[in-house]
Amino acid sequence: MPKQDTDIRFHIRVHRNSIVIDSSGSNGAVTTMSPRSKCDLQPVLRIDFPNEEKIGRGKMRLLEHIRETGSISAAGRAMDMSYRRAWLLVSEMNAMFAQPVVDSQRGGKQGGGAVVTDFGETLLQRFRDMEKKIETALASDLAWLDANRSVTKSR
Repeated sequence: MPKQDTDIRFHIRVHRNSIVIDSSGSNGAVTTMSPRSKCDLQPVLRIDFPNEEKIGRGKMRLLEHIRETGSISAAGRAMDMSYRRAWLLVSEMNAMFAQPVVDSQRGGKQGGGAVVTDFGETLLQRFRDMEKKIETALASDLAWLDANRSVTKSR
């Protein structure tokens, strides 16, 4: 079995602060878990693949809207983006993986439509699970950041 390139970066952004964890050379597993803090800071996960492809919360939201509406166009409108932009993001996701993330059919008498594939549903669920793990793992650090923010900033 050929060796696969495993240089994947995980970007976690906390508002204007940024933490980048490069998982190359490690299994990237989260080993320390602590309860989620009650602070209002929110980590944001984005995964950068070695070939400059990215997947993050925007693409995951698009998948959720496609699942809800059955339409790439309606999903784009729900996110205030053009049909072209939504279609390009779907095309990009479909090209990133060995299996399609979204299946779509062109319009016509029956109208077009789109469905998140089983693989796309698994991708979405695993991404949301990774987000929960990150929130849990960073809870005490986020609480510390929140407690040490400038008093002049709105809370």
